[in-house]
Amino acid sequence: MSASDRITSAEDLFFSRGALDRPRLTGIVSDALHGADDGELFLEYAYSESFAFDDGRLKSCNFDTSQGFGLRAVSGEQTGYAHASELSETAVRRAAETVRAVRDGHAGAFAAAPELTNRRLYADDNPLNEIPFAEKVKLLSEIDAYARRDDRVRQVSASLLGAWRAVLILRPDGYLGQDIRPLVRLNVSVVMGEGDRQESGSSGTGGRTGYTAYFEPGRWRAEVDEAMRQAEVNLRAEAAPAGEVPVVLGPGWPGVLLHEAVGHGLEGDFNRKQSSVFSGLMGQQVAAPGVTIVDDGTLPDRRGSLTIDDEGTPSSRTVLIEDGILTGYMQDRMNARLMGMKATGNGRRQSFAHMPMPRMTNTYMLGGDTDPADILASVKDGVYAVNFGGGQVDITSGKFVFSCTEAYRIENGRIGAPLKGATLIGQGSEVMKKVKAVGNDMALDPGIGTCGKAGQGVPVGVGQPTLLIDGITVGGTG
Repeated sequence: MSASDRITSAEDLFFSRGALDRPRLTGIVSDALHGADDGELFLEYAYSESFAFDDGRLKSCNFDTSQGFGLRAVSGEQTGYAHASELSETAVRRAAETVRAVRDGHAGAFAAAPELTNRRLYADDNPLNEIPFAEKVKLLSEIDAYARRDDRVRQVSASLLGAWRAVLILRPDGYLGQDIRPLVRLNVSVVMGEGDRQESGSSGTGGRTGYTAYFEPGRWRAEVDEAMRQAEVNLRAEAAPAGEVPVVLGPGWPGVLLHEAVGHGLEGDFNRKQSSVFSGLMGQQVAAPGVTIVDDGTLPDRRGSLTIDDEGTPSSRTVLIEDGILTGYMQDRMNARLMGMKATGNGRRQSFAHMPMPRMTNTYMLGGDTDPADILASVKDGVYAVNFGGGQVDITSGKFVFSCTEAYRIENGRIGAPLKGATLIGQGSEVMKKVKAVGNDMALDPGIGTCGKAGQGVPVGVGQPTLLIDGITVGGTG
């Protein structure tokens, strides 16, 4: 099967065009999972491509096709999992022999199937088919030339990534869930220099759409302009001060701090195992009044959205913290069952070779009623953090460290000099209690997030309004 084939459903791909027979496959799965609490057969077929343009030439170009299945049986807290890259009944039968071990002697009822849905959050077109190869290379060349109109630009890197993924979930009770998931991303980074000093800037955009919109000159030029703006700001940056000061977080991408410092701690597996700082706090105040955080996998065309998760459960809008009160966790089926809660459509896996686990989709804080200008004006001496790079968090303690790629000093309510080397250090739940103002400018990130957990990476979204936090430790060299 080639990337140019028109596929309108995963069922068509795996059964009508493939070598698999649905009734026989259902029988194999039913026999393998008889006596288990839950489980499914997960089928996957995926295409992906990537183009990297660096310093005036096409540095790399890759195209990959992958296919396979994963068969899972769940009994209590035990899971049996077998996977293979061969899509055949013979391979599934071999996997069935492996997973049978976890259901021996179990007499409980098999978990009810997820609800079926006809909802569509994104188109099923394959983005890899939309634009000819030469046009993709031409776009990256034009990005390089456009950035180099400024003679301070010393290096330009641009990349274009596209993927198309068809998944099908088959259960012994006859449930069949399916989804076709497009995903694209455009990234631009530049290095600008003045004398002996060089600084970088980057920007990107993407989502569950085709390529076409990103080839519009206004769209890709905006990403180049943003990358250059950041590099130019950093050329003027001075060493960041160290100490605990009020911090204003900008809207949009800074929500990645919430994702790491709070979001992971609200995933069901960590709370079932009592290893999260939020364990046992349901219904209690865990953030300042006015702070409401949701995980929403139902936003059309967003990078983190899913029509159904990788267990077949429809995605949902889950309120995690409402007005400062802990109200929910993100759940896959196994952890929800063991905790006596409802699955929220957050069971995600990187590919057929991985077991599902509770993962975020699009996680963001809702906007408040304060003008962002008033928030900045209220700070006499602090830091305004607009963009972030890498970060780390310890789930058990909630402690985090984040590096700022764009930040400014706040002096007497005004944005002052840009800062270099600022690092935010804190503890997630404590920082959320220090939120003093929530802006009315909630924004989602531009579609660039990837979340790592237990060795698996999945696309996600983040977002937030402008926030005033009354005291975060800022690490710096000034």
